[in-house]
Amino acid sequence: MTITFFREYCLSKSGVSEDTPFDENTLCFKVGGKIFAIIDIELFESVNLKCDPERAAELREKYRGIVPGYHMNKKHWNTVMFDGSVSDKLILELVDHSYDLILNSLPKKTRESIQMP
Repeated sequence: MTITFFREYCLSKSGVSEDTPFDENTLCFKVGGKIFAIIDIELFESVNLKCDPERAAELREKYRGIVPGYHMNKKHWNTVMFDGSVSDKLILELVDHSYDLILNSLPKKTRESIQMP
């Protein structure tokens, strides 16, 4: 997976914006102003993604490239490595899961405005 593909995939989702609120190398993808994915632009070694706590624990047991979220709430966030230990397909599924978790946590009016065509 390339950073260009990853970025375009995230930005293709409804209502997504990107910014670098922490420093010039840390790119955040947001929906409704809330972060669902964080990557290091320079290194592109991993991505932090929100995850259902039970699923997060299961994934960490199954994949060596999925660990508790770096600098994040370890119960709700995973760091997923781009080292080949996790398939691109699964990474994109986890991006979708993270996006959906954040979208569904937004107020109904905000969620509906994002989901409109």
